[in-house]
This record gives sequence, structure tokens and C-alpha cells, in this order.
Amino acid sequence: MPLKIISYNLNGIRSALSKGFAEWLSENHFDIVCVQETKAQPDQIDHSVFESLGYHHCWHSAEKKGYSGVATFSKIAPDNIIVGCGEPRFDSEGRILRTDYGDLTVLNCYFPSGTTGDVRQAVKMEFLDYFFNWVHELRKERPNLIIVGDYNIAHQEIDIHDPKGNKNSSGFLPEERAWMTQWFDSSFIDAFRYKHPEKVEYSWWTFRAGARGKNKGWRIDYQSVSEPIANKILDAGQYTQVVHSDHCPVWMEIDL
Repeated sequence: MPLKIISYNLNGIRSALSKGFAEWLSENHFDIVCVQETKAQPDQIDHSVFESLGYHHCWHSAEKKGYSGVATFSKIAPDNIIVGCGEPRFDSEGRILRTDYGDLTVLNCYFPSGTTGDVRQAVKMEFLDYFFNWVHELRKERPNLIIVGDYNIAHQEIDIHDPKGNKNSSGFLPEERAWMTQWFDSSFIDAFRYKHPEKVEYSWWTFRAGARGKNKGWRIDYQSVSEPIANKILDAGQYTQVVHSDHCPVWMEIDL
């Protein structure tokens, strides 16, 4: 039976709930929902909202309140939950949450942003290096991997509305794009590009200047699938009309 997996940067789960996020979930069937940038501690959320919809839930919040954080909701109870990646400077920011379902491992990830300046850009690049090596070690133990989340990088020119104007912008820097190329050359498949090599869809729009209405966006949210199960991808895309955040949900159907 196919699995439908959603990844969604909510830019604050409490804000998204106030804008109808739970109602939207109730109107659709998603097997696994991975959300990023929860900006909340678990005790700040009414869990019954999700439990009433049949979701098991687990959380990895940042130590700093109102910042970062990821949460995974699934109709299937995970066999195993691992919080973080074992690196304190990243784990303190609530960036990675692993759930296992039989032979399948899902990593729900919120990559750092470098838009606030050189210090955070350096942290982002350090995270990318660490993450690459960590995942490739994990893959030896858990070869069937799906790695979803806000990668905070637009990979190719097709993934950003103004590639020339943003060539020096964090999120589209040459070294970030090179990392993405290395990532997808290392036995991981971009689910959306696998099914739609030439299609232009975005997953994030700045709140400024009516960018979403003009579709001046970036595709920075991804679902990476390890090679052994990539041929099981049925379809993938962005729910561009769904608005609870400055991002939209990205989705994938996979028949394992």
C-alpha cells in the first residue's frame, strides 16, 4: 500500500494551527507528516488535536524557546525514535528527528539558515559537512532512507525565480549548490526532480512585496530518497495553494 509523506516548514506550529493546519490534516490522508520550525516546546501544544486524527507524534525542540524545532506525526507507530544526530551544537537547536518503520527510516530535518550573516552561514556549512558524513554512516545500517525537510538551499536555477539576482544570496551560493549536487550524486534521489525533471514549482516565498502572489519563490524543501527504494516513488510535488506558512507542504507517494 502506498505511503503518502508530507514535509512542511510551518514557521511556528501554533501560528499554523490558528490558520487551520489541523483542519487541513483532517481533510486529507497523510501517513507521515514531518514539520519543521515548530518554534514550540511539546508542552505548549494540545496533543489531542493530532491524536484525535490518529497520529502518533514525537518532537525535537530547540533549547531556545520559540526557535527552530521539528516534529513528526505518523498514522503508523514508529518502531524506533532517535532524537538528534549526536552533535550537541546542532542537537541543541532541534534540527533532526529520526523515526523507523520496519526497514524504512525517515529523517525529519531543518537545516540551518545563513541569511542572518557570516556567523550563521559558517554554522550552516559546518552542518552540511557533518550531516553528509553522518547520513552516509547511517546508510550502512539503514539503507532505506527518506530524508525530508527544509534544506534551506535551492539546488538549480530551475529551483529559484531569479537565479542571477540571487547568485550571492545565502541559500543559492555556489558552495551550497555544490553541496546539493554532491548530495544527489551520492546515491540520493530528489523525489520531485525524479518524477518531474523540467517542472517549475516552489516551496517558499518571502513575505515581502507580494512574492507568493507573483510566484517569486524558491524550492528549498526536499524529499531525498536513497537509491535502493527510489524506483518505488510514485509521484511528488508541492501543494502550492496550501497557505499556513511562508512555505507550502511538499509531498511524495511511495509504494514500498
